[in-house]
Amino acid sequence: ADFVLVWETVPWELRGQQDSHENKGLQEGSATIHKTWRKKFLDNLHAAGIHMEKHTTRMEKKVVHYLLLSAPWSVLCYYAEELRLRVPLQALPRQPSNWSASVLQKLGIPNLMAQEVPNLPLDYYTCPFKANKLCWFLGSDQQDTFFSTTQRHQILREILATTQYGHSRERELGVDRLLSQNVFTAAFPLHQGPYKLQPEEPSAGSLSQRQVLFQYWARWGKWSKYQPLDHVRKYFGEKVAFYFAWLGFYTGWLLPAAVVGTVVFIAGIFLMFDDVPSQEICESAEQYWMCPLCKNCSYWQLSKICSTFMAGRLFDHGGTIFFSIFMSLWAVLFLEFWKRTNASLAYQWDCSEFEDIEERPRPQFTAMAPMTIINPITGAEEPYFPKRSRLHRILAGSMVIIVTIAVVVMFLVSVILYRAVLAILLSSSGYFWFVASVRGGQSHPQTCFICWACSQPPVLGVLFFPQASRIASITGSVVNLIFILVLSKIYISLAHFLTKWEMHRTQTKYEDAFTFKVFIFQFVTFYSSPVYIAFFKGKFVGYPGNYVSFLGVRNEECIPGGCFIELAQELLVIMVGKQIINNVQEVAIPKLKCWWHKHKLLSTQKASKEGEQAPWVLDHQLLVFEGLFDEYLEMVLQFGFITIFVAACPLAPLFALLNNWVEIRLDAQKFICDYRRPVAERAQGIGIWFSILEAIAHLAVTSNAFLIAFTSDFLPRVYYKYIHDSSLRGYVNFTLAYAPWDFVLQSNTTCRYRAFRDRDGNLTLTYWQLLAVRLGFIIVFEHVVFFIGRVIAWLVPDIPESVEVKVKREQYLAKEALAENKV
Repeated sequence: ADFVLVWETVPWELRGQQDSHENKGLQEGSATIHKTWRKKFLDNLHAAGIHMEKHTTRMEKKVVHYLLLSAPWSVLCYYAEELRLRVPLQALPRQPSNWSASVLQKLGIPNLMAQEVPNLPLDYYTCPFKANKLCWFLGSDQQDTFFSTTQRHQILREILATTQYGHSRERELGVDRLLSQNVFTAAFPLHQGPYKLQPEEPSAGSLSQRQVLFQYWARWGKWSKYQPLDHVRKYFGEKVAFYFAWLGFYTGWLLPAAVVGTVVFIAGIFLMFDDVPSQEICESAEQYWMCPLCKNCSYWQLSKICSTFMAGRLFDHGGTIFFSIFMSLWAVLFLEFWKRTNASLAYQWDCSEFEDIEERPRPQFTAMAPMTIINPITGAEEPYFPKRSRLHRILAGSMVIIVTIAVVVMFLVSVILYRAVLAILLSSSGYFWFVASVRGGQSHPQTCFICWACSQPPVLGVLFFPQASRIASITGSVVNLIFILVLSKIYISLAHFLTKWEMHRTQTKYEDAFTFKVFIFQFVTFYSSPVYIAFFKGKFVGYPGNYVSFLGVRNEECIPGGCFIELAQELLVIMVGKQIINNVQEVAIPKLKCWWHKHKLLSTQKASKEGEQAPWVLDHQLLVFEGLFDEYLEMVLQFGFITIFVAACPLAPLFALLNNWVEIRLDAQKFICDYRRPVAERAQGIGIWFSILEAIAHLAVTSNAFLIAFTSDFLPRVYYKYIHDSSLRGYVNFTLAYAPWDFVLQSNTTCRYRAFRDRDGNLTLTYWQLLAVRLGFIIVFEHVVFFIGRVIAWLVPDIPESVEVKVKREQYLAKEALAENKV
């Protein structure tokens, strides 16, 4: 059998036992409609030539019906030509597909990542199937094996998606609508037997494709081996294979980034202990009295933030500049070499022309389209939806998306206010653990630092309370993560509705539109908090006597070590927290769902040990495959974290690498052990995700330039070295301004605060010179990195020369085989 349809019925003797008459009537009415639709649908399948074989399983409260479907040779030939399925013309010698394998082979180094995988699929020159040229195709005399299993599944899926069950005027067609109406409970192709080896341990040659994939791909022991991508493609189709190819390629490229990032972090540890400004702060004792944060608050000593300031130096040093440039160029190189790998795989897997020529309209689009038109490329008549109408719908959908993103920004503002209020509450609570003690002399008694009775607005982000502000900051990050997870669930269902309404012609365009919508939302939700900390927090605070407030609360300042250490903490909470939650979910939830589904079926099915169950019953107990969107989204968001904010957290690539080693095997196990077999779908690459990755790589260059220029201390230090003292002695004093005269006259005490202002509160010449240096650095950094990136893109061709030659050879062979007047 190629496909299974499943539905459930309630036996006559059990109907309406526990229900009222009203409910009973409704249930019977609905059951009658479902039965009518199901009968008509199955009659139409029979008329289309599909062979059917029915099995039933009796349970305590219901009967489960399994209908096994298979297509005869004539039906396969008709639909293969209709779907332009590619079939083999001539066998090809297989080339090594991993560049690292080729390099190690040339160098004569043993390759620890290589493994011998049995039943390696052959490589062929192929062309679209034509029934009248059957004799020219390889294996045409063996009807049972001529079309691959995945091609048979695609043909059955197409028939199921286009078969009517009701009135054509009301667009009542396709198995998807019947599944949504619960006429059928499941429709899936069968797995190839169990994934576990039998006790007698057969030889490697007699393993099924599923067993080969489990033994050589999904097991944890294979974490250091190449993925058998050709086997994955043969069993699951090109779309799934491209995901795993990209994930493996990305994980391999993370290795150099993780090594360099770790070296930069270790260098930061050594630089931290030799840092002159840090030593000045730690040894300053009572030299620098900092201005209070409200009228009745105490003055505080700069020396009290010694440890926090030193921790900030872990991330904020010259090495981060080098690492930012390195990661920007790494992203460009990674994407350029993925283009080449993508082109090679697309050719090898016969889908290099899929989106332009071979892809058919979606069955749902065919059913809903109001008119037909001639396709300018293929010349065939196709359903059509006017572009102008689609544009209007896309614009209307965009407005909805903008409104939902505005809601997200409101949530972000509420999290900022939450952090502020919590810091104030903790600091004014009187508990010694929350409030860092600051010992003052007789003229500076130890008092409550923030009080509700202050005549000035309360402060947002307490500069000299490490405990209170840190607790507020960490819990703010956790609250932000909870908001993100809840809002994303709501938004994804909205994006599904809008994308269906926009009427996209092909499945690729439909998925690209949906992906773009959800990614924009997820990008704003996940990146809004780090962007705020990196570029806005602590930038608009004013000065003593003239502080800037928002909604009556004074604007947030960075914690004592600066915004860099706070940004690193935020990234680690969101990135690592999300990775841990996702991995726990990916391990636990499928196993629990499978156990519960199996428990429900087995507890009512008295007959049976698992070994005696039919394969379609075992497959029915597995989970429904829901697409690759969540897998891609998780990885692309991670790519953003390790490129856009890499200056603040050089360890991010290392965490990403460790996560991805686990991710590949987790995903492989889900596909082999936990999911029903998905219908093999064709694809030309990773779709719109590549364009999104390119946009992130460009954004990362600009982001890192601004991060180094405005958030980091790097440029003020460089300026001080060249203008004042190359040893950085006196740098701390250089960055601190004296409180304005008005403020001093009121309080009768002189104090310092961090800014480049004079005694009247006006910005000094140093501020403007530094601003010019910062802007100049941004322009130079961006131009240098973008120029080197362009040169790399120019030097690395998108399609390898060997692939171009093979494409021309295949076109020539196809032309010869399909020539009408061949003698």
